Amino acid sequence: MPPLRPTAPTEAPGRGIQAIRVSAWLLGERLDTRVLEAGTVLATSPLAISTQGGSVAVVFRYGAVVLFDSSATTLERFLAKLDPLLIDRLATPEREELELLIRADTEQIVDAAGNIVQPDRAIERLQLVADVLAKNLVLSHYETRVAAIFDRIEPLAQALRETGRAGVPGKTLLQHIGNVLAIQQKMVGRVETSENPELVWEHPELDRPHMRLAEEYELRDRSRAIDQRDRISAPGAGPSRRTCQARVRPAVPPRRGSSG
Repeated sequence: MPPLRPTAPTEAPGRGIQAIRVSAWLLGERLDTRVLEAGTVLATSPLAISTQGGSVAVVFRYGAVVLFDSSATTLERFLAKLDPLLIDRLATPEREELELLIRADTEQIVDAAGNIVQPDRAIERLQLVADVLAKNLVLSHYETRVAAIFDRIEPLAQALRETGRAGVPGKTLLQHIGNVLAIQQKMVGRVETSENPELVWEHPELDRPHMRLAEEYELRDRSRAIDQRDRISAPGAGPSRRTCQARVRPAVPPRRGSSG
């Protein structure tokens, strides 16, 4: 798993700045959210709920959850509550810890230290941040898997070019290609990493903040890179860009020194 993004800021927040602890997790391939919808729902698309500890949790059906302002105890209890709702849970979850700065006196989306900044903690703002962080973890997880498969396929392709033979049984080669296709199929229709979320269409004022955060985490570029690798690994077999939006790469922290 890639290293966690360092928790920011390195200094205590200044006057008028509120720092909120954020914990993002990718726990499995799918998450049954129907039970959670029966609780205290704060917003939908994506689903945001209030936890017993008073924090806010934004959950995604593709297996991700982002908690805001939660204690270690609240986090542990909430993750335990999600465990029976997971489908194909990950042996090693992807996660990221950071601090969200609430600062009303700036238009920055990411400050010079690389911290995510929002003008207030309205629920739609938290949903926006959660959407980008969750997609970042999905990309991280699936690029790691695709890269490992690609490393196994590449020597076989080289052997085919040089000798006309792969050097392994055809069944083995087909298994490698099948693994790539399986990853594509799991992502089809689940995570549109390069598209604006429904939240942005409902709140047009969030379009610029979403675009800025997506750029910082390089969601579109990373998605495109994985799409290209998939096509190389399984030429002619992958779905179109229109129907298969979600792709992968290790979690990338915002570039230091950038500003909104």
